[in-house]
Amino acid sequence: MDSLTQIVLGASVAALAVPAAHRRRALLAGAALGTLPDLDVIPLALLGVDPVTNMTWHRGPSHSLLVLAPLGWLLWLWLKRVWAPVREAPRAWLLAIQLALLTHPLLDAFTVYGTQLLWPLPLRPTMWSSLFIIDLGYTLWLLLGVIVACWLGARPAARTWLLAGVVLSTVYLGWSLVAKALVEREAARSLAALGLADAPRFSVPMPFNTLLWRVVAMTPDGFVEGERSLVADRGPMRFRHYPSDTRALAEVAHFPAVRRLTWFNHGFMKAEVRDGKLVLSDLRMGAEPDYTFRFAVAEGGNPHWQEIVPEQQRWPWSERRALDVLWRRIWAQPEESVTGSR
Repeated sequence: MDSLTQIVLGASVAALAVPAAHRRRALLAGAALGTLPDLDVIPLALLGVDPVTNMTWHRGPSHSLLVLAPLGWLLWLWLKRVWAPVREAPRAWLLAIQLALLTHPLLDAFTVYGTQLLWPLPLRPTMWSSLFIIDLGYTLWLLLGVIVACWLGARPAARTWLLAGVVLSTVYLGWSLVAKALVEREAARSLAALGLADAPRFSVPMPFNTLLWRVVAMTPDGFVEGERSLVADRGPMRFRHYPSDTRALAEVAHFPAVRRLTWFNHGFMKAEVRDGKLVLSDLRMGAEPDYTFRFAVAEGGNPHWQEIVPEQQRWPWSERRALDVLWRRIWAQPEESVTGSR
């Protein structure tokens, strides 16, 4: 999730854990600890790693529960020696520190990017993908609670506001899982009718909401993509088919960068040749033809592809994902989704 969300979540859970007299200090400490795991971008930038390494190591060790839990304990031991509030309420502060650190990667796992919750175990990143990376439906309640608690300080009403913020944001998180289940149920029916019942697939909310969803399923020669509005859409989902250079992708599958990407994004990639280079797009973030992460991984291809240092590719986005278009799509089923098909 975005930094503001992690800051207010860390501040909220930490302030709820400590005595009232420590509340304002816990708000500050929790805010700092809540954003700490995302500081892994600093060493990655300083090391000058290639873009595939940069992408796939973000949300890695710094987001592992197996790293953060002992780190929080060590931090608590140190603070207990040097900071009076922790000495006064050691158990409460241990809980505050652990909650502020551990809720960060757990919340990140609800996005589609992928979070390595159990690094260094060689497991694929977790991507429950029920929230977009920025969603005020989740963040707003936490933000209000933190603002009011900063003002009220040790007064009892501050805890009530903080608790209300955490409860309402958690209810919204639960709703996102319900919404995802509704979308995936209809997607499963529609894909089965297309002969894609067993096709690898994922669903993800469109930007800033949990009412409009995107579903992608892989096919032998590419993938299909469709949207589902929980407000407007009725009947079967309609999918559009897009090609991918699966032959070229198979030829470079042994390249280290390609293996790393395949592991990281669960194989949800599109391959295409642009200007003599093989470009792989992460299908999870964006929508056809616009994707956030595109990497050139090879060149040539006549007849064999030559491995290159991965290069992140950027080209102009279409207007298809403009916010006004997305907003209208939530409330209205477009004509092509009624008559279109794979």
